[in-house]
Amino acid sequence: MTKLKIKSGDTVKVIAGDHKGTEGKVLKVFVDKNKAIVEGVNMVKKHTKPSAQNPQGGIVEKEAPMHISNLSLLTSKGDATRVGFKMEGDKKVRFSKKSNEVI
Repeated sequence: MTKLKIKSGDTVKVIAGDHKGTEGKVLKVFVDKNKAIVEGVNMVKKHTKPSAQNPQGGIVEKEAPMHISNLSLLTSKGDATRVGFKMEGDKKVRFSKKSNEVI
């Protein structure tokens, strides 16, 4: 199992694909598939049957997962950066390779 550099709750920018340049917050990360769901990005239409939660049914728009390689983490200043790991004392922390600040 690989260690992913993007976690849920991070703000990311899409760097490749149809939604290139779009920014959003990571809602969920699928570690086994190397994919993440980003809020408001990669929206797809899903046809749903009527159910107890959705009595009318119809077409629902929802976010679809996209590959982690198409995402770049945004720093607090709003710059897209690569992520590295380093040890600070006994803890392993993520840091921005562009500004060298701890994330």
